[in-house]
Amino acid sequence: MGRRRIGLWSDPSGARFRDNGRVNIDLAPRLGWWQQTWRLTAAAAVGSVAWLATGVLLAREHPAGPGSWFLVGDPLVALGCLTALLWRRRLPLAVATAVTIASAASTLATGAALVALGSVATRRRPVETGVVVVAYVAASQFAVAFYSVASPPDSWWIRLSFPALTAGIAVAVGTAVGARRVEVRSLRERAESAEREQTARAAQARALERNRIAREMHDVLAHRISLVAMQAGVLDHRGDLGAEESRVLVRGIAEGSHQALEELRDVLGVLRADPGVPEPPQPSIERIPDLVADARTSGLDVTLTTTVTGTPPDVAGRTCYRVVQEGLTNAAKHAPGARVHITLEGETGGELGVGVRNSPATATAATAATTAHPPASGFGLLGLTERVDLAGGSLSHHPAPDHGYVLTAQLPWPNPTHEKRT
Repeated sequence: MGRRRIGLWSDPSGARFRDNGRVNIDLAPRLGWWQQTWRLTAAAAVGSVAWLATGVLLAREHPAGPGSWFLVGDPLVALGCLTALLWRRRLPLAVATAVTIASAASTLATGAALVALGSVATRRRPVETGVVVVAYVAASQFAVAFYSVASPPDSWWIRLSFPALTAGIAVAVGTAVGARRVEVRSLRERAESAEREQTARAAQARALERNRIAREMHDVLAHRISLVAMQAGVLDHRGDLGAEESRVLVRGIAEGSHQALEELRDVLGVLRADPGVPEPPQPSIERIPDLVADARTSGLDVTLTTTVTGTPPDVAGRTCYRVVQEGLTNAAKHAPGARVHITLEGETGGELGVGVRNSPATATAATAATTAHPPASGFGLLGLTERVDLAGGSLSHHPAPDHGYVLTAQLPWPNPTHEKRT
């Protein structure tokens, strides 16, 4: 059980279902000993009422008594029927048919026949239920003839209607039980499916949050630490620096380290903050001149050209800032001493374009970099690509013909007035 098959599936509890739009139970879940006991007790109680009533009628009509079969054979047949009920969920139709036919010779087995009939009705298969109902009504007619109980000539409809009524009650109860089982199973399947979906969504949310945190950590720290590493390399390998130049580099290293710690504290503060507390504002396009000034202070030869008119959306502005930041970081890591040129262009209703182009590394700076190469994560451009894709833009990076490197991005800048009209 539990293996998937075409058109039919099952679960470890023993219930099998058909995938045809309507759920049917072929094998109901197993019952515990207490559940079996009270069902068999109820069947014996119902049969005892019919058996005692038949005994009273036979005693009135036969002064010698009801006979040995009624006192011995009838209970033995009923005991066999009650025992057969233990397999009614494994072989429902066979057990119900056998018990119903046997009830023709045993009034004490009437309760067992009704329980078997109800068990078949839980499957909600009209043909099977109808066969057992007909067998039950026919068996009741044979039982009247078997014990030779006198009845009025015109009471045949009573002999048919009473068994039909009891059979209808058993079928109604069995059908209701079967419908409840199907509903419980459906609710359980929905709950399990919802739990699986919730677990998948939670895992996806954790993965997205981890990626976002990784991008933020890289964007915040990689640029600052690269500049600090570059300044430390210059200070270590330039023996011809004067006292004032050395103090400037040492001051830049101290300030850069302090700023890196502050930015790291901000990122960790966002992670530890309450969900309802808004995140602090992130740098946008208006902070790019400050970014360029910091890079110049650290020793990079950077120029900035901008023809941007207006204020781009927050997402585009933040992404533009991160593109410039990543370009300066890569230039400091891989092309020390190179000239870096940054271009910004765009207007409302078009695109916001950003480009970072650096020339090849100079020989002196390259020699220094071979002994004190800044640390590299290898995920900068990957994280930047994800960020640009989320903003709806495109990113391109490739070596330049002069052996430098070019990093460009195109970001959407829709017209707010046009969006409102739409």
